[in-house]
Amino acid sequence: MDPEFDDFLHVPARLSVLALLAPAEWVDFAFLRDTVGTSDSALSKQVSALAGAGYVEVRKGQESRARRTHVRLTPQGRQAFQRHAAALQRIVAAAQTQAGA
Repeated sequence: MDPEFDDFLHVPARLSVLALLAPAEWVDFAFLRDTVGTSDSALSKQVSALAGAGYVEVRKGQESRARRTHVRLTPQGRQAFQRHAAALQRIVAAAQTQAGA
């Protein structure tokens, strides 16, 4: 296995969250939930795990009358996502090379 492959990030919901956060500054929790296609509680569990690992930062605030939660990648999370994505690309490239041999 590629040494940069991150088992923690390979959980589909976590990988999806980081992929959605990568091009953005802050992302609304409801947008993440709807795009990942999961429940509030399931997403909250994954975001908490990512925050605990130092990969995301969570900001809670008040907008109008509604409480809003926003999430963003930390520099550590961005680096981890980039390393993991590169590892996945190398794994795919090796598989394609072996299939063509």
